[in-house]
Amino acid sequence: MKRSLHYVFRFIFLLLVLGIMANCSRSNSIGKMPVDYVNPYIGNISHLLVPTYPTIHLPNSIVRVYPEREDFTGNKIKGLPVVVTSHRGTSAFAISPVTGTKKLASVVPLAYDNEIITPYYYKVFLNEDNIDVEYSPSYQSAIYRFKFDGTDVSSLVISSRNGMLKADGNTVSGYQQIGEYATKVYLFLESDIAPVQLDSLPNESREQASVVLKFAKNAQQVQVRYGVSFISEEQAKKNLYREIKTASFEEVKNKGRDIWNETLGKIKVEGDSEDSKSIFYTALYRTYERMICISEDGMYYSSFDDKIHGDNGIPFYTDDWIWDTYRATHPLRVILEPEKEVQMINSFVKMAEQMDNFWMPTFPEVTGDSRRMNSNHGVATIIDAHVKGLKGFNLELAYNACKQGITEKTLIPWSGDRAGVLDEFYKNNGYFPALGADEKEFLANVNTNEKRQPVAVTLGTVYDEWCLSQIAKKIGKKDDYSYFLKRSLNYHKLFNPITRFFHPKDSYGNFIEPFDYSDSGGQGARDYYGENNGWVYRWDVQHNVADLVNLMGGKDAFVNELERMYDTPLGKSKFDFYAQLPDHTGNVGQFAMANEPSLHIPYLYNYAGQPWRTQKRIRSLLDQWFRNDLMGIPGDEDGGGMTAFVVFSQLGFYPVTPGLPMYVIGSPTFERASITLGQGKTFDIICHNYSPQHKYIQSAKLNGEPWNKSWFSHDDLMKGDKLEFVMGDKPNKSWASAEESLPPSFEMNVD
Repeated sequence: MKRSLHYVFRFIFLLLVLGIMANCSRSNSIGKMPVDYVNPYIGNISHLLVPTYPTIHLPNSIVRVYPEREDFTGNKIKGLPVVVTSHRGTSAFAISPVTGTKKLASVVPLAYDNEIITPYYYKVFLNEDNIDVEYSPSYQSAIYRFKFDGTDVSSLVISSRNGMLKADGNTVSGYQQIGEYATKVYLFLESDIAPVQLDSLPNESREQASVVLKFAKNAQQVQVRYGVSFISEEQAKKNLYREIKTASFEEVKNKGRDIWNETLGKIKVEGDSEDSKSIFYTALYRTYERMICISEDGMYYSSFDDKIHGDNGIPFYTDDWIWDTYRATHPLRVILEPEKEVQMINSFVKMAEQMDNFWMPTFPEVTGDSRRMNSNHGVATIIDAHVKGLKGFNLELAYNACKQGITEKTLIPWSGDRAGVLDEFYKNNGYFPALGADEKEFLANVNTNEKRQPVAVTLGTVYDEWCLSQIAKKIGKKDDYSYFLKRSLNYHKLFNPITRFFHPKDSYGNFIEPFDYSDSGGQGARDYYGENNGWVYRWDVQHNVADLVNLMGGKDAFVNELERMYDTPLGKSKFDFYAQLPDHTGNVGQFAMANEPSLHIPYLYNYAGQPWRTQKRIRSLLDQWFRNDLMGIPGDEDGGGMTAFVVFSQLGFYPVTPGLPMYVIGSPTFERASITLGQGKTFDIICHNYSPQHKYIQSAKLNGEPWNKSWFSHDDLMKGDKLEFVMGDKPNKSWASAEESLPPSFEMNVD
């Protein structure tokens, strides 16, 4: 009896302890702000290609920095960064704090420990020299605080990797030219105490410039604040003085924290999983790394014509890889930051005006339009913003830039040349031609590494032409509307009715044979596709999914083929498969979660009346590939290109077709999410019978009325409606399965 009572008491004690722990955990989460959930280390070790970097910056700011190392495993950092001028680029300048009289180099490899990174604050201990470093940014300026142990002389080596620097008292100024471009980034930096000695290092190469600020032995703390500019050194100084001239380190840090909380707090989420909140808010933070606003006091330097312009009160933005971001990043910004999105679209149009040919940009960067990847998806950002009600840009002017970019510029990937023989062939025949098995490339402007990518080009361009048709309809260009609408069906030209894949054709109209949809096409499958194989491009008809269902043989066949993709193994060893297709990671069968052309695919079951399969698939993909850990991103994140998918998917919906003002429903992961829309309105997503494990929708209501559709409109969202779900652990296969429940596609009335 005594032993039984003993176990009873132990059990009761255990329950009390667990209850206290749960309450403590709940209390800790209640005290957290949105920015506290951000974990910049997510994805810092890549599965194969480029990791995410733990970026310290304010939303869409010029100043972006991260420790310069290959990835999280880097043993040393290459000096301390000053400004990264392009996504995934290196810092234009570096600061290397050192102690003692050791021989100095322009950039000192720094051993480090005890690193802390948040979006607005960086802290690290340089353990070989016993230096504590803290950092906090503003938009065009930032501040470093160095704490030395005072036992030896201390120095700061400041370097430009391709430019000029000069020191004067406690200030350093100069520039760095970015690569081979005309674009320069300028620096003005000052320390809060005067150095006792100024030196310059011998140039290690003609491109290198370095100055050394030496401080007295008893200088235990030095603060360095700096401004950057794309206009001039003087403007860099003005930017610094305007933003943080008199602010203390803590004031800069606290202001940055407040800005991030306000920004991330535009979406509030509630639920039991703290990891899910970290994944969500980290993904949302990632979407604000690009584009960057480069207006400085009402002016900006444009690399698109190498001139300084007044911005006329409309901030100018650049650094965007539209091939990656049109799918989800821009549509997310339409909801959360409509004013910024309009400013960015105006920036696109200005870029087109400043370039020689008035072509909409495709990959606008600080150094100009690099014309990378394939297709011209800027047109998708234009029509998507317009049909979702955004005003403040000239739609007809934007249309002309898009039309000319698509019809006058060559469709050859990674090229900014004018249209040529392949484009004439596309215009006349409706598809981009592939080379036959025994043919060698004969066109000099086809990139040796990137190849023709004819299926990817065709599918991407017919979508672009659909977008053009929708804008033409809006501005009353009836002939253009009819012309481009018909052309947007040309994906039929490459559809193989026997295999039901999109299959490359040669210039004679013959399908390329023999052919394997898993690995034909050489490196990156670029002879025919682009970075992904035929299994992924099989579903690349974003504007007319209903027709794709019919081409596949109907709804049941469509679902079976989706399932077959997830069931089909790689067909070879991983090291062979990924040696050929390194972007095609994050695999579930032949599906690749790691690359943007796959992002809409899990939502396609809805178009065949089986949304429960989308619910299952989205949840499994989020659990498998997007985690709160160092490898928690399956592929190249591309500055919001992939993480916007995570934001949408965790909320429970996704913009499958930019250009149609509607969202396809997935599986909401939070008990409650509230999106701030402005003017006192919110769009609330509420899950009844919530549990992190309850992935299946049993029923739904929209604004209090039963909702039996697997989609809802942008108007529903912007009115501030309430979308309610009853969730469960097993699928309700009848919910939203009827014909009238399917998401619209193609000629949905967007008036």
